[in-house]
Amino acid sequence: MRFVFVHGTGVRRDRFEELFALVETGLLKEFPKAEVERCYWGTEFGAELSAGGASVPGIRPHPGPGPEDPETAEWLLLLADPLCELRVLAELGTEAEDDGFGRLGTQSPGEDMGNALRALPGVLAPDDELAVLLRETGLADGYGHALWTVERADEFHAACLVAEDDATAAELRVHTGRALVAVMLSEARDTALCTDTERDRLVDLLSERLGGTARGVLTRTAGVLSRLAQRVATQSFLDRKRGEVTSEKASEIGDILRYQARGEHLRAHLEQVIGNSPEPPVVIGHSLGGIALVDTLALAARRQPPLPVRLLVTVGSQAPFLHELGALAGLEPGDRLPSDFPHWLNIYDRRDVLSYLAEPVFPGDSRVADHEVHSGMPFPVSHSAYWKLPSVFERIAEALR
Repeated sequence: MRFVFVHGTGVRRDRFEELFALVETGLLKEFPKAEVERCYWGTEFGAELSAGGASVPGIRPHPGPGPEDPETAEWLLLLADPLCELRVLAELGTEAEDDGFGRLGTQSPGEDMGNALRALPGVLAPDDELAVLLRETGLADGYGHALWTVERADEFHAACLVAEDDATAAELRVHTGRALVAVMLSEARDTALCTDTERDRLVDLLSERLGGTARGVLTRTAGVLSRLAQRVATQSFLDRKRGEVTSEKASEIGDILRYQARGEHLRAHLEQVIGNSPEPPVVIGHSLGGIALVDTLALAARRQPPLPVRLLVTVGSQAPFLHELGALAGLEPGDRLPSDFPHWLNIYDRRDVLSYLAEPVFPGDSRVADHEVHSGMPFPVSHSAYWKLPSVFERIAEALR
């Protein structure tokens, strides 16, 4: 029996030989007399940065160290955890010395803040500056949700409890305004249309309506969170590493993009490999290799005679998902598989976010079968862990029986 292994995106020669050794070993355990053929395409048909990455900002060394941007770093942290500043303020407040008297018979500044937040209207007048700015930044739909989220948060109530003096209350107003804006931004994600100037103006407007201003207020939480933000969420770090990261990932993303634009070259190569086989082979495609095989076989099935294939196996492949999107070259959107398309075994792992189901996309087609395996590893490790799972090769053997 003859097998052909077609690798996926981002794989180059050394990595291919490593994966092929695992595939060959697994297949020979089930089929001791099998021939397993390499189908390596990464060098000839894969992507590379032909200009050395000249299009990527940061690929060339910047003269001198780039300026640090603590404000951007802090907001990256706030987008991940909009209530983090309120939480730190509450913790710092509980560490302060208590004289045991407080403000007997009067409301504390923190209680005033809680009342002020609850008093903010959920619906703003159309010509209100805050309403106009929320619309212009694409955040208007999230305004009411932000008020609800912060007002009901344990972090906000804890911070209000420790705001027993005017200085802490001023901090509380700043962090509440920032928390409200952070909630809106985190919910809107890439639908927001907001600059740093607009963001800061939103914080100012909200802080004013809470009884104060964000301008010029020095907060104790800044020293705690600013250093953390620059270590774990710094944009300047991403800017410095962009060239390196882009170069490392160019083949992974680039192979997909190149296939979508010029996939006919790889499909012609696969057709030649399959056509030259002395017997109908079992073709196994991982990831992008599975996409290319589905396209190649679907296009060939419309011609006579179709390519002789005993079984198609896709592993961790996006072919079914691309067909749902109408993005497969071999099938028109919504088309069923051609009558001469071979039997198709599609193997997936729920932890592999790049694997998809084929049976529901081709309902009622008895040639298509999904099989779930479990590597127990998170993504992205799960995307390559298939080749160490005996169940993958056992299921291929079952399909061939």
